[in-house]
Amino acid sequence: MAKRKYSDGPTASTNSSDVESSQGAKFKVLSTNRGDAEPSLGAEYEVFLNFRGPDTGLNFTDCLYHAMDGAGIRVFRDDEEIRKGEVIGSELERAIKSSAICIPIFSRNYASSAWCLRELAYMMDCEGMILPIFFDVEPRDVKLKSEVYQDALQKHEEKFGCEVVQRWKDTLKQVARMKGWDLKDTGHGELIRLIVAEVSTKLNKRDKKLPDHLVGMQGCIEDVMSLIDESSLDVRYLVIHGIGGIGKTTLAKAIFNQIHNRFDGCSFILNVREVSKGGKDIQLQKQLLSEILNSNPLEFFDSDAGIYQIKMRFRRKKVFIVLDDLDERGQLSKLAEKPDWFGPGSRIIITTRDINFLQIGEENRENNVQPHFEEFKLYQMRELCHMHALQLFCKHAFGIDSPPHDYYDISRQIALKADGLPLALEVIGSSLYCQSKRFWKDTLKKLNTVPNQKVRQKLYVSFEMLDNAQRQIFLDIACYFIGEKTIYPYYMWKALEFYPRSNIIVLTRKSLIKVDDDDRLLMHDLLRDLGRDIVRQEDIVQEKHSRLWCSHIALEVVHSRKGTENITALKLIGLPKEHDFTSEEFSRLPNLRLLELEGGNLVGDFKNLFSSLRWLSWHRCPSDLQAVNLHLGKLVVLKLSNSEIPENWNGWGPCLTNHELKVIHLIRCDLMTAPDISTCLNLRILVFAEHRPESPKIGSSISKLKRLKRLEIIAAKVQPSKLSRSPHFDLCAVPSAICHLKNLSKLHPSIGEMAGLMSFSLVHCYRLRKLPDSIGKLRSLLKLNLFNTRIRELPNSIVDLKRLEKMNLGRTRIRELPNSIGGLESLLNLDLQYTEIIALPASTGYLKRLQRLSLLGSKIRELPDSLEDLKNLEGLNLSLTQIRELPKSIGGLESLLYLNLSNTKIIELPASIGYLKRLKILNTRQSKIRELPKVIQMLENLEFLTYYDGNNIDITWPPMLRELHIVCDDPRSLPRLPLGLHYLGLTGVKSPIQQPLLSELRCLPELSLLEWGLTEIEFKHLESLHFLEVCDCKSLVRLSGLSSLKKLEKLRIFWCSQLIEIQDLEKMESLEELFIENCGSIERLPDLSKLRKLRKFSAGHCESLQDLPGLPNTCHLHVHACPTLGDGLDISEFCQRCWDSCPRLYSRRPPIVVSTWYALSFLSYYALFSYQFFPFPFLYLIVSFQTISQHFFSSSYSLIKRHIHIFYIRK
Repeated sequence: MAKRKYSDGPTASTNSSDVESSQGAKFKVLSTNRGDAEPSLGAEYEVFLNFRGPDTGLNFTDCLYHAMDGAGIRVFRDDEEIRKGEVIGSELERAIKSSAICIPIFSRNYASSAWCLRELAYMMDCEGMILPIFFDVEPRDVKLKSEVYQDALQKHEEKFGCEVVQRWKDTLKQVARMKGWDLKDTGHGELIRLIVAEVSTKLNKRDKKLPDHLVGMQGCIEDVMSLIDESSLDVRYLVIHGIGGIGKTTLAKAIFNQIHNRFDGCSFILNVREVSKGGKDIQLQKQLLSEILNSNPLEFFDSDAGIYQIKMRFRRKKVFIVLDDLDERGQLSKLAEKPDWFGPGSRIIITTRDINFLQIGEENRENNVQPHFEEFKLYQMRELCHMHALQLFCKHAFGIDSPPHDYYDISRQIALKADGLPLALEVIGSSLYCQSKRFWKDTLKKLNTVPNQKVRQKLYVSFEMLDNAQRQIFLDIACYFIGEKTIYPYYMWKALEFYPRSNIIVLTRKSLIKVDDDDRLLMHDLLRDLGRDIVRQEDIVQEKHSRLWCSHIALEVVHSRKGTENITALKLIGLPKEHDFTSEEFSRLPNLRLLELEGGNLVGDFKNLFSSLRWLSWHRCPSDLQAVNLHLGKLVVLKLSNSEIPENWNGWGPCLTNHELKVIHLIRCDLMTAPDISTCLNLRILVFAEHRPESPKIGSSISKLKRLKRLEIIAAKVQPSKLSRSPHFDLCAVPSAICHLKNLSKLHPSIGEMAGLMSFSLVHCYRLRKLPDSIGKLRSLLKLNLFNTRIRELPNSIVDLKRLEKMNLGRTRIRELPNSIGGLESLLNLDLQYTEIIALPASTGYLKRLQRLSLLGSKIRELPDSLEDLKNLEGLNLSLTQIRELPKSIGGLESLLYLNLSNTKIIELPASIGYLKRLKILNTRQSKIRELPKVIQMLENLEFLTYYDGNNIDITWPPMLRELHIVCDDPRSLPRLPLGLHYLGLTGVKSPIQQPLLSELRCLPELSLLEWGLTEIEFKHLESLHFLEVCDCKSLVRLSGLSSLKKLEKLRIFWCSQLIEIQDLEKMESLEELFIENCGSIERLPDLSKLRKLRKFSAGHCESLQDLPGLPNTCHLHVHACPTLGDGLDISEFCQRCWDSCPRLYSRRPPIVVSTWYALSFLSYYALFSYQFFPFPFLYLIVSFQTISQHFFSSSYSLIKRHIHIFYIRK
């Protein structure tokens, strides 16, 4: 295995030659980051122009090229200089293949150019979209029905032969039949406008991935926060508007994440425009109510009732609502029309591309930040400034935040050409990744030839590059499967030979879809719109579309019997239960493969009508199915829900008697006994879920399902006696998790027969000491969790688990890994925490895909040199290990993002650590490291740094540092702090902070002071501080100067045993949360009545605290172990309160009214032990009661002292 040597590591020298050398090495290392893929023009061009230069090159084509380029479309214009020989070169080939749209311009002498014909033929081979332009010829000429091209083709035949020319002729005829543009009777300018508009539509694009960092967003966040003005008690609307791709939704999400927890309720509603146009206004209203009230959706049946519920339930609540993508006033009127619908201090954010629906006067269109009446504020998104534009460009072009030294000038020039639009910076930067310097210069030259414009319409390019199967999957997801679990449509696509296993990966990598942690399919709204628009463009007539997802359109087509063989998928929802569909209505849909129903019934003779159906989903299915001769021989997925289906239901026979069925999904079907599924021999997934006391009994028919991979039974009664007698079905082998089986000491070798098992967990099986060799037969296994077992070694057969991605061996008795571990070629995550492993085998370096390695608390003493070969490793946790030295080869971990060296015996960091260009988090807390190497400044992406000895720092901070936790006696010894710091933790300080450091902290939002040795801490000049934590300062007597912290929202004081005074606390009008814990000397707080924003107050183990004067009764009160607290505090006034071990409060306790505890889910004795009477007979009134503490009926005071249980009473 090849090794890279790191004898000295990178240097921080300022010598020009050294810098150039270092940066060159850096770029070279980064260039290997994306594997061995050949550099491609795929991200560079969207449209390929094919034309004969002498005919159109200097007039029409030149105008078209500049018009497209001006519209932000990346156009490849064929250049004679790259036409060499008689074969299409690699550059032209890649340009054609990578372009989503190819536009041949047919002129009178087009066919005289062999190059034009070669390119046209290759376009057809690539199967991309071709949009022809008939310049001074007609389609019939190109179809060779005239003499226009005949002479030229005859001459080519003499030179190139009949076979080549015949291929060109066939290509001309095929292209001539394609929809394009005819210049006849149309002026050049008008036609070019139409072409640019059409191409722009087909290339509809917007970046789908949120950036790792919100580049340039902080200023926008501050502007919006200023407009929101949380201190104001009025109800305020903020409208964020701007062009697509500029970050409106991203900004709204950033604001939402920052402040949503400061409101009584919040809701973020995405895609209002799309959902509203689908006639689902009531759904949006229910979502709004459900999210803000944190409850199940309310039931109402018209939007007026929804408006009434919103007005009545929110008029006294301080709420935060984000309505994303509005385009009509009516959408707002049904969700948040007027300020008096909401309580004081409420905020509503709206994102939109078009502010016309707000009817804003011209006087309000002038500035970036604009007022609109009293409650509306407007904020227009602007392009990025040059500094942030360069940073974003470099992220995509180099994978870092700033360019290498020798690429700085050209990077700056190219970033300027993008004109600050994030989408353009991403597209251009990505196209230049790993390209040569000459390619960069050519790109800059091309960008210099036209005015700088915004980049648009990238999505269609990606779609056009898909093959047919990938396109079908993409369109299915766009129309039907957003939010669906991947595994269900997977089997349908597999039956249709769409190869979903590989094609879903392709779509994910192209950022056309996403799969979340719950294995659900996701797609951005613009991609969804793109997919649906592609279906609409299949034909002008709706009934000739392949998919109908709008229920009213689908219903009209079915009822009018206008269906065609083109229709493959129908969605008919929102139907009354008594609605009947006849067989005649479906008779014109022979190719229907997907049918989704909600309500309704099938009536009549359905013989051979659903012969192609693969997917049947039926919500509120009728108990008396009236269809006869229903044959579903190709059905793959059956999903029935919210229905009342009897055991003798007419649908069981047609559904369950075919061998193609892979999925049965029955949810709340009111079944008493599960149907006989013994004939479904190829079934892979079986789900039963009932939510009532009497659940279906599942008998022996399940034992014949030899290929079953997943069984989910929720609240159902299984008859294990019948299952255990089956020769083909071992109940012990079915679950993917076998946890907390304290007596399990051995696994039967038959476990290896579960060839389809994908996840296997033996967590907390304490007596299990060995895995059988047959474990290696689980060839489908993706996850293996052996955490907290007593397994001492892994069998050699472990190497056969070629698909294994995650393996957790934490807290096992394993002392060494087998050398065969390197054969786990798919392994992504390896957890060895708290094992007795001393060393890793050299074969660990063969785990090429490994992304996370945890050795936390293990006995490992050194790392192998082969560690450098883990090129994809992103996280390495060495905390609490015995390692004393990092190998120099650690610099080879070019993908490393997280490195934890806390509580280790490592004395110094090797200089090669400067090669970790992607490193974001470095934790050296409580290690033996006493000096940071100067190369630390070369970690351009480092955001989080924890360092133990801050008294010996002589470095320049990394440029992107955002969080710094440092231990030092004297803060004056610290170098100048980075300006962009978001969080600073200072530990062990024994001298006051002086003015220079305070000045640097003016913009600091969060500050933690830990283990300070001062008796008084004074705060000045920290105007931007939002969060302050003072912890474990044993000598601290007084906090002062708090009145200068005008924006402080959270104050937390813990373990300050000598603290007696918090000065100016009453002047902190922005304070929302105040926590005081284990401060035993403090007796009294100042008057808190002016803290009108205070929402949470918590005091614990403050033995001397006597009173909380003026504490607003609107805040959530939580006190415990404050024995002297009570006088003057009427806890009955607080709407939310929680207390225990405060005996003086019990005398002022409110009476217990059990019938009002509707939300109580846990009840403990400890908070009630002082009550002499408790109305136990009325426990049944607690409608959501789930758990009673096991000590509830105990009166043992010793138990009370050892446990603290807290519960909440809602009035």
